[in-house]
Amino acid sequence: QVQLVESGGGLVQPGGSLRLSCAASGFIFNNYAMSWYRQAPGKERELVAAITSAGDSTYYRDSMKGRFTISRDNAKNTVYLRMNRMKPEDTAVYYCNARLGNYGYWGQGTQVTVAS
Repeated sequence: QVQLVESGGGLVQPGGSLRLSCAASGFIFNNYAMSWYRQAPGKERELVAAITSAGDSTYYRDSMKGRFTISRDNAKNTVYLRMNRMKPEDTAVYYCNARLGNYGYWGQGTQVTVAS
């Protein structure tokens, strides 16, 4: 049974930091590229960051460059998203995604709220 379980969301003040985790099981994690998406109320889901299966290349949405860092630990079947200097506009549900060719899996999401 495939599972992607996100954790680490919550309420943070503007300028603060959070680290999200996504624990994977039920598939060969090392073979999959991993991504973080987010969806704010009334908006479409958007790609935040992505990392290759080996962890040797990353991609970031322009507005996240320099603030967010995606990483993975293939020994722990876990992908992370470190978010620094957070802004109110970062408020959204954050989703973990695993992708290999035409195969993909989603987590259930974790709420992140940036407010004072």
